[in-house]
Amino acid sequence: MGISVSGEHLKRYKDIAALFMKYGRSELVKNAGLEEALIEAPVATPSEEKLAEQLAADLEKMGPTFIKVGQLLSTRADLLPLPYIEALARLQDRVGPFPFMEVEGLVSAELGVRLSKAFAEFEPEPVAAASLGQVHRASLRDGRPVAVKVQRPGIREQILKDLEALAEIASFMDHHTEIGRRYGFTLMLEEFRKTLLRELDYRLEARNLEVLAENLRGFDRVVVPLPVADYTTSRVLTSDYIRGEKITKLSPLVRTEIDGDVLASQLFRAYLQQILVDGFVHADPHPGNVFLTDDKRVALLDLGMVARIPPGLQEKLLRLLLAVSEGRAEEAATVAITLGDAQPLFDEKGLSRDVSDLVSQIVGATVGQMQIGRVVLMLARMSGERGIRVDPALTMLGKTLLNLDQVGRALDPDFDPNAAIRRNAADLMRQRMRKSLSPGNLFAGVMELKEFAEKLPRRINTILDRVGSNSLEVKVDAIDEKTLLEGFIKVANRITMGLILASLIVGAALLMRVETSFRILGYPGLAMVCFLGAAAGGVTLVFNILWSDHKHRQRTARGGD
Repeated sequence: MGISVSGEHLKRYKDIAALFMKYGRSELVKNAGLEEALIEAPVATPSEEKLAEQLAADLEKMGPTFIKVGQLLSTRADLLPLPYIEALARLQDRVGPFPFMEVEGLVSAELGVRLSKAFAEFEPEPVAAASLGQVHRASLRDGRPVAVKVQRPGIREQILKDLEALAEIASFMDHHTEIGRRYGFTLMLEEFRKTLLRELDYRLEARNLEVLAENLRGFDRVVVPLPVADYTTSRVLTSDYIRGEKITKLSPLVRTEIDGDVLASQLFRAYLQQILVDGFVHADPHPGNVFLTDDKRVALLDLGMVARIPPGLQEKLLRLLLAVSEGRAEEAATVAITLGDAQPLFDEKGLSRDVSDLVSQIVGATVGQMQIGRVVLMLARMSGERGIRVDPALTMLGKTLLNLDQVGRALDPDFDPNAAIRRNAADLMRQRMRKSLSPGNLFAGVMELKEFAEKLPRRINTILDRVGSNSLEVKVDAIDEKTLLEGFIKVANRITMGLILASLIVGAALLMRVETSFRILGYPGLAMVCFLGAAAGGVTLVFNILWSDHKHRQRTARGGD
């Protein structure tokens, strides 16, 4: 059964079907029943080398939901080739601003006061505009300069409708296509839905800014704007205004005036700490979100997208980065396997060969050729191709490092990310140890020790009482001795029966040579009695063996159910 193309989702069905047709998925469109939506939307086939960039551009044109879909796909190296991952990782939305009249009405309604009462100054022209919202420069009554991010009117409703259309397509693919059954698009879309709706709540972004600023307070060259709580709601975010310009657009003159190597090292170290120690990561450090401030510091902006990495995964990622940076291919492959779920067709030897080749290329590369983010993305892609369902955190790490490679080299062309990883590894491990020894963790350990100490005397008394009464039993969940003994007895009985039958047959053969008047069917009677007895015993033994095996299989099947 195909997807219905009637109703309010028709336009989105046509857009999605056009994407499938354009990028080589025409068979999928046909199976999904979407081909009739293309009657008025013919699509020319682009050249192969531009497909990745054009896909990013097409998703950008389709609006905020599909821009975010592209960003989600950029974290799935097991689904897309590396050129697509890189193109989608750089995906940014560039749309025109909405009228200031709507801005004024929305901010006044959200804050509960007129714009002129809340702000001493509010510039009507936005300094930046995107599909989810736009940013205006303003100043509070006390003179504090702020940036006010205002959510685009109606954007939540539009996104929810797009998600409904995508959910229908994802459900169809999960039930009717092999790729859908393999990857589970419905579950993937549900996680994406939660992430996107969280990004639409600016109160969560304000909290993210506070957490990141606290985590990075030890970096004097890195700054995070703090929110203004009284001027922040779910659709309006007011925070410190950062004066500066994008890192990647610095003029040669500005580059000569800054300590590029110090800034690049601190920024890279800050992200390593986020990923490997704090577990709270600014997940979208593309060049548009990283500024050089007027006082020559690096500012991290836009924390709508963050990633949380649990401690166990942090340790694996640290081991992976160290193995890659130091050229230890075998360990890198071993860690990569643990970063995902092995599928039935997993090729471990093939993955080890691929990783060895990749790491050997890194060892022989120059600093200018080295891109640690690209290496991690390639590693994730190789794992997916060899039968590992990769944890999205691995691709997120690759994406983050890929953007940092670009930003770091804009600050310092000689920046070496591998050397930075090795240089900071020991300190990162110390930080992880200190974090594990935090008051909260120590208190939890003390509580467990207290509980153990309270119960220990009673447990020791119980053990000693049973030892004294000779009733102490140690149960080992191993082989069932009773069942094993019964099996030995059955085998012994069958062997004995077989020996008796063999003796009867040998005796019958010897008695055949003894002449006697007692005959059966013309043969010596005693010989025939022995032979017929052996035949009957043999048939009985075979029947007994078959019946016992049948009963055993039935009991095993019932136990498995």
